[in-house]
Amino acid sequence: MRLAGRISGWNDDKGYGFVTPHGGGERVFVHIKAFQPGSRRPAEGDLISYAVTRDARGRGNATGVRFAGQRIEQRKPKTPPARMPRMLLGSVVLLAVVLGTALGFLPLVVALACLLPSFLSYLMYWTDKEAARRGAQRIPESTLHLLDLLGGWPGALVAQQQFRHKTAKASFQFAFWCSVLANIAIVAWLVRSGIARSLTDALLGV
Repeated sequence: MRLAGRISGWNDDKGYGFVTPHGGGERVFVHIKAFQPGSRRPAEGDLISYAVTRDARGRGNATGVRFAGQRIEQRKPKTPPARMPRMLLGSVVLLAVVLGTALGFLPLVVALACLLPSFLSYLMYWTDKEAARRGAQRIPESTLHLLDLLGGWPGALVAQQQFRHKTAKASFQFAFWCSVLANIAIVAWLVRSGIARSLTDALLGV
């Protein structure tokens, strides 16, 4: 059954909001991806028609969204663009760090500076994704970028693909990859200069 309602609380920067049905009823979550392909950007107060589905927690989500008077477009299915294998890339980096440390190529402090922030970054991306779905307070993007810069970017790559979070926002991805390059440069300098080895020796009491 399709319903009619108006968009409220729309956040165009994040691409989501809510829709309240005419005549009252449950306000449900609506994401930009739920709109018909080729549609214009939604705006606060737009009249739409939609269907409602339930997630695993019973929360309502608008699907098959069309603007008032918009016809269903019949389009030939097209092959989706290839996506970066973020989860694979992040997992390979984490495995390489562990193996490099075990074989003595990398100081222990490098592994700690990668694995611990990655675990924390993974948890924060998951928390932020859930907050976005509930309309709750979000984790600042600057906090996510700081964790990535400190070495958490492999865990962030895994979380971005698994939770489908922050992958479509160009400005976020630009800052994310800048933090990745900066972290790699810093780690390379610490290893080549011997500082990382000295920190490991100090940590182990050698």
